Parts: sequence; structure tokens; C-alpha cells
Amino acid sequence: MMTWLETLYDKTDFSAIIQIAILYLVIYSILKAAKGSRFGQLLMGVGILASLLVAFTYLFNFDVLSRIIQFLLVYLAISSVVLFQPEIRRILAQMGALGFGEKPKHDTNGAATAEFITEVILSLAKQRVGALFAFENGISLRSYEETGITTNATISHELIMSILTPPMPLHDGGCIIREGRLSAAHCIFPVSNNPNLISSGMRHRAAVGLSEETDAVVIVVSEESGAVSVANNGKLYRYKNDTREQSLKRWVTKAMGVDNESGKLSSLIYSLLPQNLKK
Repeated sequence: MMTWLETLYDKTDFSAIIQIAILYLVIYSILKAAKGSRFGQLLMGVGILASLLVAFTYLFNFDVLSRIIQFLLVYLAISSVVLFQPEIRRILAQMGALGFGEKPKHDTNGAATAEFITEVILSLAKQRVGALFAFENGISLRSYEETGITTNATISHELIMSILTPPMPLHDGGCIIREGRLSAAHCIFPVSNNPNLISSGMRHRAAVGLSEETDAVVIVVSEESGAVSVANNGKLYRYKNDTREQSLKRWVTKAMGVDNESGKLSSLIYSLLPQNLKK
């Protein structure tokens, strides 16, 4: 008497399932990398139009029209490679960075990754450039953003250095990061009255003060020592050189609400699994 597993194996072509899964991952990766680009919009439009035409021709058995559409799709694919060569090259580079190559520092919308922001903060600490970064979470920081200068800029090491290096006019105050972008600079944060912070600098007191009133994760870089501290829920955490990199990466990842391994192919596969298989 056959077991249920042997019966399932007889009724199911596992080779076909694996091929479908691989095809699904490839198509999903291409669409995800092409999202927001001109090539992505063209690819989506052509896919919808081709699906409708193929369904229409096969539904009514229009053989001649079906062959014409097949030839047109081939020529369209060739012309797309020529017209959208830069976009295709960028998409292939992003697909390669999913698991094997260098991870991209920004996504298609210009939002910086948690790893890149961590690198920028550690670079500031190494050069002893004072900084105060607030990562917006559930509670809006727009009221504090209005006290500074709105930037809505893509984060880069050069931009952050040009803003925070004295005597630049925006070097004082705090920077607000929203959804991986530099939303505003030169912002005024509330100062904490915690008596345990009397000996701390104004940046640290402002970081704790903002974390007392909001759910933001606030990161401070001391210009005197280059030390990195994190304020959250009214508490200040200080980290030494031997532990600050990993700790800082965990805090930035938490603040941005992303998985620390989201750039790897394994995490991509995990995100596609049904909920009952993730337990």
C-alpha cells in the first residue's frame, strides 16, 4: 500500500514545479529591479498588451494574427535592447548584487540602504565630524523638520560631509532621515532635562529629548571623541570601538524597518514563501 508521499510524488512532476519556481524568481527579480524605470514601464505595458493579444488570438483561433504578433514581439525585444541599453545594464547589475556581487547603495527611488548609512556614520565618527541623525518611524517628525531646511535629497557621503563640516551654515542642528532619504537638515530638537545627562553635550541631550517625545531612533556622533551613541525611548546607549559597528548596523536596520539580510538572494526567496512555510 502506497504512502501519501509516494502518491503525491506520482501525481506531481517535481521537475516542472522547480522550473516554474525558477522562472518565477527570475521574472520577479527583473520586475523588481526595473521598477520605477522607463524600461520597467515599457516592460509592464508590453507584457499586458502581449497577454491580451495572445489570449484574444488563441480564443478566436486567429492563426495568421498570432504569427504576426509573435514576429512583432521578437522585433520589439531586439529594439528594446538597443533603446534601453543603460537601463538594462543597471538592472542586470542590481540582479547580480542580490546574492553575489556588491550590494547597491541605493534603490531605484534613491533611498539609501541601512548598510550604506551605517558606513557614512562610521566614516563621520572616524573623522570626528559631529552629527545628529533622527530616523522617523511611526510618529511624524514634520514639526521638527519645519524648524530646519528641507532637502529631500539622496544620501551620499559627499553630501553629508558638505552639510556637517564646520563652518558650513547647516552643520549645526539635527538631520532627519525619512524612508532612506535625507529629509531635512539644521533642525532643532527638544533638549532632555534628564539629570543623568548633565555632563553630556547638547547633541546627546537633544537626541534623548527627541526620543522621549517620539519613537524615533536618534544617532549621535561626538566631534570630541568620535564616539557613537544611540537614543531610543528616552535612553542613551553608548558603544565602544569594538562593538559599535555591529550595534550601529542593528539600530539603523531597526530604524529603517528593513531586514539586515534583505540584499541577499536567500532573503528574497524567503520573502516569497507562503506564511505557513515561514514558521
